[in-house]
Amino acid sequence: MRTSNPALNDKAFGALTAATPSERMTIQGTVNKTAVLLLLVIAAASYTWREFYSSWDPSTVAPWIWVGALGGFVVAMVTIFKKEWAPVTAPLYAVLEGLFLGAVSATFEAQYPGIVIQAVGLTFGTLFALLAAYKSQMIRATENFKLGVVAATGGICLLYFVSIILGFFGVPISFIHSSGTAGILFSVFVVVIAALNLVLDFDFIENAA
Repeated sequence: MRTSNPALNDKAFGALTAATPSERMTIQGTVNKTAVLLLLVIAAASYTWREFYSSWDPSTVAPWIWVGALGGFVVAMVTIFKKEWAPVTAPLYAVLEGLFLGAVSATFEAQYPGIVIQAVGLTFGTLFALLAAYKSQMIRATENFKLGVVAATGGICLLYFVSIILGFFGVPISFIHSSGTAGILFSVFVVVIAALNLVLDFDFIENAA
């Protein structure tokens, strides 16, 4: 097991290799495609961001939030099960997520000025820091490392799922969303595990190249 990402795993790319033997993953190709998808996200996000600030009315972007969230989820599921459609579904997913992120970000920025810049800065800072650490071999994706990250990711998902189910019966798991010490420590743990999943993806891409 090289990655917990369902769209990036051995079976997925094994099937694609059989279907298109003339094409081969390369690190440069991955970087180029990622850049194109990122530009699509930024373009779509800029549109909904501008729509919000042209009226300062959340209702003007509410439809885009639903379209982006639900459409993005559907397209993601399609991509997972129909990976040969990725050349079409990946750009579509990028646009839908951009619409969603732009609308949500503008709404939060209006309430908490500066929060979006901080979030974007921390996100890209984490990405580049982990990429540098991985390339310099400060972090190595050993089998034990992969197992630990995947197990922790699964545990977090299970905890949130249980929290949702218990919430229907009025039994909250309070520390997940609390602002106390336990809540902060749990949030930090979740962020660290989420970031370490990037290392698994880096490792998979490098070994598949």
